[in-house]
Amino acid sequence: MAVVVASDLHGSAHWTRKLLEVCEAEKASQLVLLGDLLYHGPRNPLPEGYDPKAVVELLNPLSARIVAVRGNCDSEVDSMVLRFPLVESAFMVIDGRRFLCTHGHVYNDVDLPSMERGDVLLFGHTHLFLAKESDGVFLVNPGSVSLPKQDRPHTYMVYKNGVCFIKDFFGKVWEALSLA
Repeated sequence: MAVVVASDLHGSAHWTRKLLEVCEAEKASQLVLLGDLLYHGPRNPLPEGYDPKAVVELLNPLSARIVAVRGNCDSEVDSMVLRFPLVESAFMVIDGRRFLCTHGHVYNDVDLPSMERGDVLLFGHTHLFLAKESDGVFLVNPGSVSLPKQDRPHTYMVYKNGVCFIKDFFGKVWEALSLA
């Protein structure tokens, strides 16, 4: 089973289409979205293909396969047009392992919630990918689909067979973290 995890779409229909192509290619059973889905935010430039309405039209048909958390740029209006809930955080159990999904503006690799050894914290917000283990907890940020920072590529994460892979849209693996 593959699960694709992405963050910070920021209303880019162009990069959302690329993300959905990746979901098909990876044969993802689920798409986990870590917030900042529709609005680009006042501090960000407009991303390529900025069209929040088109992003809604692309994502809504997949609502049964989407788990999504609210980012700091997501509003109440955003949740009214999406056919899947935007929650503050979500726990998922995959392969018997607990994953906490959050945007990253509250909980992240510096400010961790209470977690147990072997748990995985999935977060976005920084637009910088990260995959590491700290005191028995796995910390994974897939980077940004549409607005990467610090000259990083546009990235997402794939979880498959106990490994988190941070990939770019050309298929290059930038980080791999085994959860074994």
